Amino acid sequence: MEEQNTTFEKVNSWVKHSIMLKLATITILMLLLLIPTSMITSVIYERESLSVEAMNEVSSKWGGSQIITGPILTIPLVYEYLDKEKNATYQTQVNWYILPEELNIKGDVTPEKLKRGIYEIAVYKSDLTLSGKFNFEKNIDQTNLKQIKYDQAFITIGIKDLRGIKDHINFNWNKEAQTVKPGSKISDVVYAGMTINVPNIEEYLNTDIPFDYTLKLQGSQNMSFVPLGSTTNVKLKSNWDTPSFDGSFLPDNREVTETGFTADWKVLNLNRNFPQSWTQGEVKPSLESSMFGVNFLMPMDDYQKSTRSAKYAVMTIALTFLIFFLVEVLNGKKIHPFQYALVGLALCLFYILLVSISEHSNFNFAYGLSAAGIVSMITLYSMSVFKAKKLTLLLVTTLSGIYGFLFVTLQLADYALLMGSIGLTVILAATMYFTRNINWYKLNIETE
Repeated sequence: MEEQNTTFEKVNSWVKHSIMLKLATITILMLLLLIPTSMITSVIYERESLSVEAMNEVSSKWGGSQIITGPILTIPLVYEYLDKEKNATYQTQVNWYILPEELNIKGDVTPEKLKRGIYEIAVYKSDLTLSGKFNFEKNIDQTNLKQIKYDQAFITIGIKDLRGIKDHINFNWNKEAQTVKPGSKISDVVYAGMTINVPNIEEYLNTDIPFDYTLKLQGSQNMSFVPLGSTTNVKLKSNWDTPSFDGSFLPDNREVTETGFTADWKVLNLNRNFPQSWTQGEVKPSLESSMFGVNFLMPMDDYQKSTRSAKYAVMTIALTFLIFFLVEVLNGKKIHPFQYALVGLALCLFYILLVSISEHSNFNFAYGLSAAGIVSMITLYSMSVFKAKKLTLLLVTTLSGIYGFLFVTLQLADYALLMGSIGLTVILAATMYFTRNINWYKLNIETE
């Protein structure tokens, strides 16, 4: 009986004092804490998805992202072919598509913010003036050509989301007002838009035909243009101070200030991969592949920063546990695994606080408030565990350094990898320095 008690006491003493067992326990706790960390990451993704859903819902009612295409002049052609087997002729009609020689677009864009729950969505109203000229030659395939239906020629203006049109369109063709009708007759080229029948096309062969029209259009998220002109000039100005220019072409000139931005583009037909005119069936140009424009999206990088910060959870937990472990080793303070677990859960709580507060304020304020709350909570708890002000001060300094380092890394997105690798190297070097004189075998012997 005494031998059994002695054996049990030895095992119990080994469990309490074994350094290797303590390290194994801490490692297992860290791995277990990855479960709530991954759950928090899922919550961040879910909140970001809800924000996108709110944006899409508002866009579906106000008007979505807009792509302005046109005008495109279309002239029907009739070809006659001989069927030798049946000794009969048959006719087929195709469209002849002609793009403008010059296309000028000038506009004012006025964005505003709409709220859907706690989310803000950027929408805009715009007042655009489009002008230019057509000049076309009879340079089409004459083989088997039966008729050119100049009397059925029409103009097509493409607009992606027709719900955004807020006023009648006054289209002037050769300085004469024309009637604008809804719908696109050339859905293979322009899916949604308006059609304008244009008279007396044959009279203006090889001459300039000017056109102009105004467009009051509203939308959300993005406004883009397709450069159909042989020379396309676009000039935009807006009171939006955080534009994001995207598409196939960036502005040639732009100025962004606190009061808004101005930007202008010049795109040549040589810059895009479709011709100035073609007949139906010859080619199938992808017009939107050359579009360009500007985004008016609300900044959503708060969720991205929260997600990136959650990726550093393992480092934060590991370094904090390292401080507790070194306190145990160097100062003989016994810390129970349950106490490690509570501290680890507090560290995980930081990330859910961060994303929840940042939804109602800016990210920097949310980060500072969340970090201060967690550091204070762990500090107060460690005072009863360490029972030494110096050790508590060391922990506070370490936690403040960790969260400060993480904040700087999140702000320097382009240098995040560099900052992270340098920071981890410094941390490892410091750990090696402060533990250089520890005789780990002796610790095990003394604790047996």
